[in-house]
Amino acid sequence: MSSNPVAETVASLMPKAKEELTELVAFKSVADFDQFPRSESESAARWVADALHAEGFQDVALLDTPDGTQSVYGYLPGPEGAKTVLLYAHYDVQPPLDEARWATPPFELTERNGRWYGRGTADCKGGVIMHLLALRALKANGGVPVHVKVIAEGSEEMGTGGLERYAEEHPELLKADTIVIGDAGNFRAGLPTVTTTLRGMTLVRVQVDTLEGNLHSGQFGGAAPDALAALVRVLDSLRAEDGTTTVDGLTHATRWDGIEYAEDQFRKDAKVLDGVELIGSGSVADRIWARPAVTVLGIDCPPVVGATPSVQASARALISLRVPPGVDAAEATKLLRAHLETRTPWGARVRTEQIGQGQAFRADTSSPAYAAMAEAMAVAYPGQEMQYAGQGGSIPLCNTLASLYPQSEILLIGLSEPEAQIHAVNESVSPQELERLSVAEAMFLRNYAAS
Repeated sequence: MSSNPVAETVASLMPKAKEELTELVAFKSVADFDQFPRSESESAARWVADALHAEGFQDVALLDTPDGTQSVYGYLPGPEGAKTVLLYAHYDVQPPLDEARWATPPFELTERNGRWYGRGTADCKGGVIMHLLALRALKANGGVPVHVKVIAEGSEEMGTGGLERYAEEHPELLKADTIVIGDAGNFRAGLPTVTTTLRGMTLVRVQVDTLEGNLHSGQFGGAAPDALAALVRVLDSLRAEDGTTTVDGLTHATRWDGIEYAEDQFRKDAKVLDGVELIGSGSVADRIWARPAVTVLGIDCPPVVGATPSVQASARALISLRVPPGVDAAEATKLLRAHLETRTPWGARVRTEQIGQGQAFRADTSSPAYAAMAEAMAVAYPGQEMQYAGQGGSIPLCNTLASLYPQSEILLIGLSEPEAQIHAVNESVSPQELERLSVAEAMFLRNYAAS
């Protein structure tokens, strides 16, 4: 990359990029305002807005979205008659989980062994920096050849749909010829990858009640219906013996037809303990990209420390269900709720509540934008050919944009390769990936403008 002026400019900007990502990571911008101060997210939004102002963006605005969060918008005009490209990222992050398990503080960017650690470094505050680097490199080498819109979302991780509904209410705002979603990742570090499918998702909370209050397990245990035990049985019914997701009425036999994921590499990437089997059937790619997957995200019940000998009167859980392209997320939600309600044993009272939902996504890889990105990736990753992969996660906005702008081309790139450990403790980003993908995005904008 060193002989390319754009690449040389990006390399020279990396120290500033580290400083900026350090500032952005410091905001505890988790869009769960019951646990994290709203002011942290609002401060992060203002940081992004200030960065856009500094780069000459017009119409920079903090958009108050219907879920109570803010998204940041800006417009950078290009040459007359040029195409328009929308660049997306999100500044909200997942909670840090068990901070004691982080090797360094989650909201302090720390460099170790050639990687930058901190919550949001890869998912997706690093994506914000990637967009800024690409635009700065182009401005230093002849200018940005397209009109650019930037949208930085404030509640992607919560799945509460604020930006999707705002976009639907303001359909002209995000209209573009091509949309680059900076919230995916390479199949592995150093292998340029465009994500072509995303699983949709639904979040459902289930509560089981059996008694008016807890009872002494010695006096009543054995006959009194235990709500926690009932909940455990319900949750167990969501999986077959081999771990395959089994929601009544939901298909689980589809196949993935893109790049394959070797089982030994997946075990390494997922850090599966020796002797522990993978769950499900079919290829690894089938299981994580083409089939539904249920996960119990949390259970409300007494902790082991301080537990008393009691039969539990109530218990509840939060359940995530990922669904592949071709499965309607709303229908999957209905099936999941019906499964939970009909599988609850002993006549226990059960209540289900939908918390969040997003549709699956499949891109059109035959579009000119994909050819332009393949050329760009070849510059940023010499000797490597761009690969197509799926992603098990969800980006709810993708389907909204595809529905609003059916003629737009949508590409997904980003920094969340397996070593990044997004959503886990010790999340990190490879600065080399940040540098190369920033070059790729800059070269893509040039290629696309000329196509």
